Amino acid sequence: MFDFEQVKSALENRIGEAQEMLKDPDGVSDLLAKMETKVREIPVAADLISDVPLMIGMVKGYINRTYESVSPKVIAILVAAFIYLVKRKDLVPDGIPILGLVDDLAVLGLALKLSEPELKAFKAWQEASETPVEA
Repeated sequence: MFDFEQVKSALENRIGEAQEMLKDPDGVSDLLAKMETKVREIPVAADLISDVPLMIGMVKGYINRTYESVSPKVIAILVAAFIYLVKRKDLVPDGIPILGLVDDLAVLGLALKLSEPELKAFKAWQEASETPVEA
């Protein structure tokens, strides 16, 4: 099917597009809205998607400048993963039952792994904040 290097390459191929999109807060907001819709399509059984609202919240916080204690590289990785999930140019087409979501979950898992320390810090900040960033 596909291996780690293919998943890594799929994510890395969207980093440039993500960095360019980060210059357009409205474009990022549109992507995040699409991502929220996409998450609803992924089976609830996937524990991985439980962190997606946190990922979206961190990107929103970065874009609206309420949370800037995050590396721009991590934000670009998350936006690149969201682009991959939303743009529908997958390693395995989403129309293929079950297998179509495996690559989406792999890309999401890699983005989560690469951003995990900063997501934990964001979650702690959000819990301590009086006005948390909504996903």
